Amino acid sequence: MKKILVINGAQKFLHSQGSLNKSITELSVNYFEKRDGFEVKFTNVDDEYFIEEEVEKFVWADVIIYHTPIWWFSIPFGFKKYIDEILTHGENKIYVSDGRHRVEPKLHYGTGGLLKGKKYFLTTSWNAPEEAFTLENEFFDQKSVDEGAMFGFHKMNSFIGLEKLGTYHFYDVMKDPKIEQDFKKYTALLDELL
Repeated sequence: MKKILVINGAQKFLHSQGSLNKSITELSVNYFEKRDGFEVKFTNVDDEYFIEEEVEKFVWADVIIYHTPIWWFSIPFGFKKYIDEILTHGENKIYVSDGRHRVEPKLHYGTGGLLKGKKYFLTTSWNAPEEAFTLENEFFDQKSVDEGAMFGFHKMNSFIGLEKLGTYHFYDVMKDPKIEQDFKKYTALLDELL
């Protein structure tokens, strides 16, 4: 049985109510609960959580699925706090060190993760249209979400030993949303990958 941890990184703050990422999270949880061979747990970082329990969820999971809106080209501060708390308290469970050794202290940084053999999947939601990433002379200089804004997030997961299973990005969710289409594409991607 594959163990799936779904994390909703959205939070309610000012005009954002986190409803899209709540719906994406519900879609993911329902997807796995309706299929044989999966056990699923989930966390909404905007709700109360217990750090040690969350650390154990990371250790338990075969696949971690993160859902996050992007605020000012990064994850929301509540999600960042969650990540910082869980990973820092996960020493000797999620990671053992930064991977370097006294013999060659300049080499092998980022290889001390203990979650090797496990995977993660990331979805992001953006106000920006996809063309802001793909067209020449547009804002993101033709760097994809994964090469640009989320590069550090991917490296964080690599640091703890996780392998990227895939990503899906919801673009232009405020001015030209195509949520139903995106939900179908995201579900088809889960079918393909899992």
